[in-house]
Amino acid sequence: MAFQDGYNKGPREMHKAICADCKKECEVPFKPREDRPVYCRDCFSKHRDSGR
Repeated sequence: MAFQDGYNKGPREMHKAICADCKKECEVPFKPREDRPVYCRDCFSKHRDSGR
């Protein structure tokens, strides 16, 4: 029986969102929620780097 680890499901479904910082449209690999900010790739890396 083959081992299924869930990582080889093909292309991920992307969802459109507006970045909470720069207000640009971006795509994220999860469904955005109203109660959580969504960041584009550039703003996300700025937030991640500043938290260290």
